[in-house]
Amino acid sequence: MIFSINFAFLLLHEMDAIRAKEWRMFIILKDMEDKRAFRVFTILHLPLYSFLLFSFVSQQILSFVIIDLFLILHSIVHFFFEKHPNNDFKNLYSRLMIYPMGFLGVLHLLGLIYL
Repeated sequence: MIFSINFAFLLLHEMDAIRAKEWRMFIILKDMEDKRAFRVFTILHLPLYSFLLFSFVSQQILSFVIIDLFLILHSIVHFFFEKHPNNDFKNLYSRLMIYPMGFLGVLHLLGLIYL
């Protein structure tokens, strides 16, 4: 259940990333015109989501560990990018999606270790 909630947070965050134009924080995408950067940013999520969904079926425990670690790192990266001039996640709504992912990732990993 914890993992499902955390994955839902990730999907919500990615929806919020469109609103926040997160591509403006990425090295290659930041110099593109917004319309093109939006398309590249969103289309890159197709293989990402496909891989994640496939991994849930084929390698469940391994994918849990990898995604938990990613979500922990993701929260840390967002923390260090708080002062980035193109960071538009500096509001309570966005933060309530980003930071619980790291916490729930740790909680889920601990659950996997102690099961």
